[in-house]
Amino acid sequence: QVQLVESGGRLVQAGGSLRLSCAASGRTFSSYAMGWFRQAPGKEREFVAAINWSGYSTSYADSVKGRFTISRDNAKNSVYLQMNSLKPEDTAVYYCAARYGSSWSGPPEYWGQGTQVTVSS
Repeated sequence: QVQLVESGGRLVQAGGSLRLSCAASGRTFSSYAMGWFRQAPGKEREFVAAINWSGYSTSYADSVKGRFTISRDNAKNSVYLQMNSLKPEDTAVYYCAARYGSSWSGPPEYWGQGTQVTVSS
């Protein structure tokens, strides 16, 4: 079992930056690939970014590539999402997710409760 708690969501102006954090507890954090997803009102939850167990391999949705950066600190059992050049269409609830294994090869197995990010125009 892995428990995930996100933080850092807030209201920010378009063009601004925000850093989301996700703290994990439970089993060995480095045994899990980690990801970020988001869900906007009236839309399905969508993939944003993922990182493998070591942090050396990452992947991004096309909509955030070049603006968002995912990273992790295994010593702190944490994963982060640095979001730059934010746009109103980035407004959503952002979820941290975990999947057992070295890389992100399937659907998430664990979810956090989500943190709200609102980007004003």
